[in-house]
Amino acid sequence: MLLAVDVGNTNITLGAFERERLVTTFRMTTKLPRTSDEYGTEIRNLLTNNGISPNAVDSAIFSSVVPDVMHSLTSAMIKYFNLTPVVVEPGITTGLKIATENPRQLGADRIVDAVGAYELYGGPVIVVDYGTATTYDLVDKDGVFLAGVISPGIRLSARALCEGTAKLPEIEIKKPASILGRETISSIQAGLVYGQIGQTDYIVKHMKEESGLSDIKVVATGGLGKIIAKETKSIDIYDSNLTLQGMRFIFERQKKE
Repeated sequence: MLLAVDVGNTNITLGAFERERLVTTFRMTTKLPRTSDEYGTEIRNLLTNNGISPNAVDSAIFSSVVPDVMHSLTSAMIKYFNLTPVVVEPGITTGLKIATENPRQLGADRIVDAVGAYELYGGPVIVVDYGTATTYDLVDKDGVFLAGVISPGIRLSARALCEGTAKLPEIEIKKPASILGRETISSIQAGLVYGQIGQTDYIVKHMKEESGLSDIKVVATGGLGKIIAKETKSIDIYDSNLTLQGMRFIFERQKKE
């Protein structure tokens, strides 16, 4: 069984694969400092609670945008699962050709999203990931990663409003009944959600126009992406497990080398 571990700025998302089938997923908080022993015991407990024997895990792949946790997390896999994980990093074979000016700067999260979208849905494709940052990445029909856009994510924007002002509160992120907010909370919700919808429509439209490519699919993922995908025609497909699937494709490619 393959354990795919996606280390994001907010959450660590784990998925257990039995060959091509995603058996279960679960999450941990990234910000909480943990030792290798804490990671190891927590992951084993989460697997057990999801009906999976930890001893069934015989391989792992990591994708991370948080370098600080990698030593403890990798040590946990070695100590508690007796395996060394594959890590998505510069030099690894992904099946994509990176045509940006500095390929080594491209985040692992964006690479695995692009691989997942291209392998599952084909190209050309724009991949939109609504995470801590919202990213828009373009892959052509031949699997060439051409360009991308990075903007603040919805939660990050909400936190900036709360922390950067004296009186605006922390809020639940959801679509309000109307864009016409009649009190502070619904006004913030309207700005965050409808602002992200408008941003999506504008960026996708101009990425399509400036690329000159035709028949571009738009695939979205990320925890809050489902809210946005329901409200815009710019997104063709929402896939909550796209990142984990991309990691599985990359892992399978390493086995063939």
